[in-house]
Amino acid sequence: MNKLFLIAGPCIIENSTVPLTIGKEVKSLCDEFGIDFIFKASYKKANRTKLESFKGIGFQESLEILQGVGRALGVRTITDVHESYEPELVAQYVDILQIPAFLCRQTELLLAAGNTGKTINIKKGQFVSPEAMRYPLEKVQSTGNQNIWLCERGFTFGYENLVVDVTAIPKLKKHGVPVVMDCTHSLQQPNQKDGISGGDPEMIGSVALSAVATGADGLFIETHPDPASALSDGKSMLPLHQLRQLLQKVVRVRKAISE
Repeated sequence: MNKLFLIAGPCIIENSTVPLTIGKEVKSLCDEFGIDFIFKASYKKANRTKLESFKGIGFQESLEILQGVGRALGVRTITDVHESYEPELVAQYVDILQIPAFLCRQTELLLAAGNTGKTINIKKGQFVSPEAMRYPLEKVQSTGNQNIWLCERGFTFGYENLVVDVTAIPKLKKHGVPVVMDCTHSLQQPNQKDGISGGDPEMIGSVALSAVATGADGLFIETHPDPASALSDGKSMLPLHQLRQLLQKVVRVRKAISE
């Protein structure tokens, strides 16, 4: 069984200090538990519900902070790209490019990302079956890039909720590439009437453990020292102090299924 990897960090680059603080703590835990850590943060948020919602501190500054965290900790970094002109620019700063779930069918974006040669993490749209993810996968593969992951993040259930299907991981695994479980966004309660997405962070552990038990190669967990003060997705993030206990359980489950 390959080494488990964890994609973790704040939802967005809020300033120059919080990302490194989070990264140091997560790196320490991953080193302790033998997990490969990949630092995640968005350099901008292109899909906030309300116009006035926080979208970032600036393109260049955010990417430089991301790059700095990776270098300081000696870990790989990942961030989202939204438009077809972005991958070539962003690839100069991070190791892995992520395709947001809403954009997993955007052909030009997928091709531009694939052409960078970077590892591409394609999030499965909330409206897409695991089987249909062969098509975004094939688009990136058409560029000659075979370094591709597929990420499960729940299914739309009504107007303001998502559900997690435990069969999604083994179905995605049939595509022959590493599969990631997004344990935080799969518990979102999007598009609430007040314009602020909700979430159910108490269930993050349940989603993570079931994903590992069904064969996930990696976990995606947004985390923050104080989610209530986070500038994006605070209601669905895992409090940083709870990560140790969760990773302890994850490691035990993964060891058990490998025996």
